[in-house]
Amino acid sequence: MSLLPILRYPDPRLHIKAKQITHIDAGIRQLAADMAETMYAAPGIGLAATQVDHHIRMVVIDVSEEKNQLLTFINPEILERSGECQGEEGCLSVPGVYETVTRAEQVRVRAQNLAGETFELAADGLLAICIQHELDHLDGKVFVEYLSRLKQDRIKTKLTKQVKHHERVIA
Repeated sequence: MSLLPILRYPDPRLHIKAKQITHIDAGIRQLAADMAETMYAAPGIGLAATQVDHHIRMVVIDVSEEKNQLLTFINPEILERSGECQGEEGCLSVPGVYETVTRAEQVRVRAQNLAGETFELAADGLLAICIQHELDHLDGKVFVEYLSRLKQDRIKTKLTKQVKHHERVIA
């Protein structure tokens, strides 16, 4: 397994819509393992393939305290949404930024696992929020796009300055 580089907002590749996975093979399983290792090391609770510059419909999530309940969703789709909740979200592609976002309180999702088996899962709380957040990535959307244009511009400016500072330090 290996750690993968995570794209940072406002990288335009984060806006590429992910394609369906038509065949689950050793390469897909290896990518899922690498994504999980990258997510745990970051540390995070979810990671979409889009965030590591693979534009396919796959996400890994683990919202457990012990980090021992890894879920892999291949070709996920949300079947139902209900309720509404607001919560503070962050993102591995938008480091250091946490903002309040409104999402559905419960979701029902259908996906495939790494064996190619289709499953459905009803989720609420943090898992429901994380599923929605990661599936947004597969559709080319980053959570900050739920915020006002002013907040988005401030975040872009902040992250651009961080990248420029980092480049100066390395040079």
